[in-house]
Amino acid sequence: MQLSESARAVFAVLAAAGTATRPQLAAGAGLSKPTVSSAVAELESAELAAHSGTAFGATGRSAAVYRLGPAAGTVLAVDLGPAQTRVRGCALDGSLLAERTGSRPEAADVVREVLKELPAGAPLRTVVVAVGDVITQGPEGAGMRPATAKAGPVFDAMAVALPPGVPVHLENNVNCAALAELHEGAARGRHSFGYLRIGVGIGLGIVIGGHVLRGANGAAGEVARLPYPWDEDRGPRQEALEEHIGVRSLLRRTEQAWQDADGPCPRTADRLFALSAEGHATARAMVARHAADVGRLAAAVTAVLDPGLIVLGGATGTDPQLLPGVRAELARLSWPTEVVSSTVGESGTVTGASRLAVARGIQTVTGGTPVKH
Repeated sequence: MQLSESARAVFAVLAAAGTATRPQLAAGAGLSKPTVSSAVAELESAELAAHSGTAFGATGRSAAVYRLGPAAGTVLAVDLGPAQTRVRGCALDGSLLAERTGSRPEAADVVREVLKELPAGAPLRTVVVAVGDVITQGPEGAGMRPATAKAGPVFDAMAVALPPGVPVHLENNVNCAALAELHEGAARGRHSFGYLRIGVGIGLGIVIGGHVLRGANGAAGEVARLPYPWDEDRGPRQEALEEHIGVRSLLRRTEQAWQDADGPCPRTADRLFALSAEGHATARAMVARHAADVGRLAAAVTAVLDPGLIVLGGATGTDPQLLPGVRAELARLSWPTEVVSSTVGESGTVTGASRLAVARGIQTVTGGTPVKH
């Protein structure tokens, strides 16, 4: 069904609000009350909006309250992580309908479980899949850069589990997490910041003016490609910085520094940070060195972006033990910049992907009417 321009505008406002009266819809859409009344009738006829109750004002006047109708549909957000897959099904007003988590190889099964819990008959409008890759945008739409694509067979199997014909959009997982920090996490109320993820690898989500910066090649924030090392004796190697700061190198350096008197050498970053928190001298030294490395990366980010705020995320980046060292090294090398730990946790990526999915889902109904996400 082809909606009128006013109906599309009212639908976008209703989806953003969740529930609203006609006066509220008129104010949000910038339309006259008679035009909104006609638009609401059109949406109700298409089952895109439905009456949900009555609101009473201070003067005793009543107003009908509307919500999205059953034909508005649903969206799916998938965080196809390196170890775990998180899937959320949401209504177009952003409300959570179903959520499941499983291992990466179980991605297709997890998607099927969530799809079964979505309202019967409600159309699935779109799917957003967060992956740890550079997302390119070409004439045929978004896609993963072949040289760095890691989703492979798991993504293919998951795609088979989706209903045919549903648009699937790929997004970089760090960008999704940055969106979550912007709307629900440590960067709420901030319009510009950098989300620096430190874990197995490294990545940067750049938010400028409330929007994620993707760059001409979809590769903005790929700090793994910063030249490293860069001195007279050693030339830079591709992604050598990620190799140096990533967990595997951290554990390798820890093993080299570990002494027999230190006890069993930690085999995981979690164990290393736990020993450091307990006061283990060598563990504390390794964590301090790691914090300095992250601080130098933060200084490089600050030199280019001057974001005002850097949010540390990722498997190791969120550990509060890193904060003092990162702040100190950044202050030594650059100008004052606030550094805080992520507050959205492991669900940040799927949270951000859900926001993108809802925005794209609304656009499938409105035909491109701008929607905030």
